[in-house]
Amino acid sequence: MKIETINVEETIAATRKILDEDPSVSPALKTAIELLLVLVTLLVNRIGLNSSNSSKPPSSSDPNRKKIKKDPSQKKPGGQKGHNGTTLQKISDPDFVKKIPVDKTTLPDGKYKDVGFESRQVIDIDISRVVTEYQAQILEDVNRKRYTAPFPNGLNRPVQYGTSVKPILYICLNTS
Repeated sequence: MKIETINVEETIAATRKILDEDPSVSPALKTAIELLLVLVTLLVNRIGLNSSNSSKPPSSSDPNRKKIKKDPSQKKPGGQKGHNGTTLQKISDPDFVKKIPVDKTTLPDGKYKDVGFESRQVIDIDISRVVTEYQAQILEDVNRKRYTAPFPNGLNRPVQYGTSVKPILYICLNTS
């Protein structure tokens, strides 16, 4: 890497060569200079970082970058005409129905009759644990030799996750 007219890598290599060849330099001084060379290398490597070659966002790594202004769009916000949108549809047989009564203390005085309701639905996914225990029968003959029924393939440990849990765990552990 070059900073203006100085080739930093060549300068560091030349300094290390001089240190190695000069017997009059004490080991303590060699160690201190070597540490300084490592720090210089680390700092020089950070100089060239920007948002295009690091994980830093442009606001923190390129503070003096040229900001490109977008031309204002002539389109209105939201879906445009001819766009086929999709909307969640209500379920005809929800699992739970929670009725929300009107707080009559907030109404003005008078008589009221019930004329129906307005409904909204929330769709959630409920994941529940299902534990299946396999009990392999053990038989013993008159000579006290035991015979155990084989467990299904893939059932190798006293307790383990099932095949449907493993993909969920993989997704949860690899999306953080």
